[in-house]
Amino acid sequence: MKSKKNGFEKILEGIVEKGTKETGKEWMDAIHEDYGRVPLIFEKMAEQPDVLISHLLYKNSVTKTSSLEPKYVELISLAVGAALQCTHCTDYHIRAALRMGASRDEILQAILIAGLTAQSTVLADAYRTFDNAECEACSSAGMSLHADDE
Repeated sequence: MKSKKNGFEKILEGIVEKGTKETGKEWMDAIHEDYGRVPLIFEKMAEQPDVLISHLLYKNSVTKTSSLEPKYVELISLAVGAALQCTHCTDYHIRAALRMGASRDEILQAILIAGLTAQSTVLADAYRTFDNAECEACSSAGMSLHADDE
């Protein structure tokens, strides 16, 4: 009795059957059709179809097996892109979130959360760096951090 193959196995069989160059071209065409454009990183990866395919297999495995609704995956992706200051990522994921049914308000809330996270990251890192530098400066000068307590 022959076992049924899951979607992932069928995708792998298709890659083997068509080859990486043709598969990469088909996937790029599908991305363009779905999103209206192809991100630059995918265009560059397509120059090495094995790299593009492995990246997209991983991306699709993560998103397709997620218990989150696709709209929320896109909202999270746009927030991360915004926090990392990747304008192209943010733009791509805003458009994708809209296609997945996100509202304008949901997108703006995701951007606000990204801003909070990015600001917190900057502050936490800078304060820790300052504290470390201040401690090192005090130690190297033979000073106590609490000189006024003496």
